[in-house]
Amino acid sequence: MENRKPVHGRREELPLAGGAMSIIATIMNSATGQPIQKMTFGRMPKPWISFNLATGELVTADRVHVGKPAPGKFVAPVEVWVTPKG
Repeated sequence: MENRKPVHGRREELPLAGGAMSIIATIMNSATGQPIQKMTFGRMPKPWISFNLATGELVTADRVHVGKPAPGKFVAPVEVWVTPKG
């Protein structure tokens, strides 16, 4: 790693080891409770996020649920609940 000197008043940003992590979420139908599809987000989705499903339909999240990781695992399951119109 190159030798960097911190700039006064700024926090030094270090690169992440192995690159940035993506969030893989299961998109769930709020009306039926069934999974619709899997989707990858660059960062944790906010509860008011809007995005297009694979069908092209624009949906807004009703809620975002982060579960507990399985024993011995680091990755927590993320569910984004939406109400599709169709």
